[in-house]
Amino acid sequence: MHTPVGWHIELEFEEDDRHTRAAALVRLPDGSEVTAHGSASRHDTDSSQPRVGEEIAGARALNELAMELLTKAHDEIDSASGRISHPIHV
Repeated sequence: MHTPVGWHIELEFEEDDRHTRAAALVRLPDGSEVTAHGSASRHDTDSSQPRVGEEIAGARALNELAMELLTKAHDEIDSASGRISHPIHV
């Protein structure tokens, strides 16, 4: 029987009238945490759309988070196996 496993991911945003910054954090079942950041800037000629800035900054933070998780996993593989694994970047 499989035991369900869950990860808790948090996204927080800081915004001003032109910039949005996102911080992403995932708490893994072993108690470790991985963090990442993303940002977005509004061009002077664009209308104010805070939701769009959050989507872009959030997506960039989650993309970085994914890469951090891949690096962490490959470091653990390397440590356990004594060899160098080769992550495939998507």
